[in-house]
Amino acid sequence: MFNKVVIGGTFNVLHKGHEALLTTAFMLAKSVYIGLSSDEFANRFRAAQTRKYEDRKKKLIEFVEKFDKGYEILAINDSYGIATTEPEIDCIVVSEETLLRAEEINAIRFKKGLNKLTIVVVPIMLAGNGKPISGERILNKEIDEEGNIC
Repeated sequence: MFNKVVIGGTFNVLHKGHEALLTTAFMLAKSVYIGLSSDEFANRFRAAQTRKYEDRKKKLIEFVEKFDKGYEILAINDSYGIATTEPEIDCIVVSEETLLRAEEINAIRFKKGLNKLTIVVVPIMLAGNGKPISGERILNKEIDEEGNIC
């Protein structure tokens, strides 16, 4: 078990893939830092309309409260959040899609003299048609939050 696990994302539409990431983080941790993209940062890179930060945060809280473990949701304004600066963190949970970012975080931590994070990779969840579940596909009404074809 890890003391502090970090996870990050926009979590625009909380779906089955996000739930797998969050569940993995909480199963491995005594407590979890959740980096949640600020509205400004999220809208900088997203083609689809991003829901407001407070709405995304509320959905996250509703989901993670059931784990009955310590957590903190922090607004992030870049791709790293506190992952490159917080010495207490010892693990990062990512999807296959964001594995390279975790490796980049470890390189930055190494240069700063911080311990590298253990990287735990959660497989991408696929929808019923074999394509990845994504918030954009859900907003386009191709699939639902569980990956069922609409």
